Amino acid sequence: MKTIGLIGGMSWESSAEYYRLINQETKHRLGGHHNAPSILVTVDFAEVERLQHCGEWDKLGGLLANSARQLEQGGADFVVLCTNTMHKLSGWIETTVRIPMLHIADAVAQAIQHSGQKRVGLLGTRFTMEQPFYADRLRERFGIDTIVPPPPDRQSIHDAIYHELCHGVILETSRAVFQEIIGRLAKEGAESVILGCTEIGLLISEADSTLPVHDSTKIHAVAAVEFAMS
Repeated sequence: MKTIGLIGGMSWESSAEYYRLINQETKHRLGGHHNAPSILVTVDFAEVERLQHCGEWDKLGGLLANSARQLEQGGADFVVLCTNTMHKLSGWIETTVRIPMLHIADAVAQAIQHSGQKRVGLLGTRFTMEQPFYADRLRERFGIDTIVPPPPDRQSIHDAIYHELCHGVILETSRAVFQEIIGRLAKEGAESVILGCTEIGLLISEADSTLPVHDSTKIHAVAAVEFAMS
C-alpha cells in the first residue's frame, strides 16, 4: 500500500473517524492484522476556526501548504485533507507539493454518480453551503446540481457543527433539526443529501434520514484506501 498522508484536526473528532474508517476498511479488504500505513499532521483547530470566521483565508492556505509539505517530507504518497470546508484552499496544497491530493468533493461526486442521482441537498458549514467552491466543482466536473437550505437553516447547521459536533456533543434536539431540514430539501427536489461536513456523520446516519445519505467522511476514507491500494 501507498502511505496515506492525512491533514487533520479540523476537528479532531472527525479526524479520529478518518483514522478508524481507513484502518477498518483496510482490515476488511486485507484481513488479519493489516492496517493502513499513514502519516497524520494535526493542526490547531482553535486557530483555524478563528481565521475562518475572520475571513483570513490566505493565512489558512499557508497553514495547509505547510502541513502538506510536512507530509511529503515525511514520506506520504498522497494527501487526504480531513475536512470539507478547507477544500476551498485545495489549490494551496496542489501547488505546494508534488504528491497528489485526493479531493473530497470528487470522491463524493463519484459516489453520487454511481447512484445515478443528479440533484442533491448539500449540508455543511455556512462556508461550504454559501461559497461556490464545492457546488461549482460538483456541477462543472460531474454535472451534479446542489440545493442548499435557506439562511436560517444554514445558520442552525453551522452552529451545531461548531458549537456541538466539533466538541463531540451529540444532541437529539439537533438531530431532529437536521431531519426537518432534510425533509424540506426533499420537498424541493433533492434526490439525496450530502453530509458535506466531516462531523455531520457523527449525528446523522442513513437511518436518520428520509433521503439517501452520502457521508463525505466515509466516502473519502474508503477512497483513500482504494487509492492507497491502486
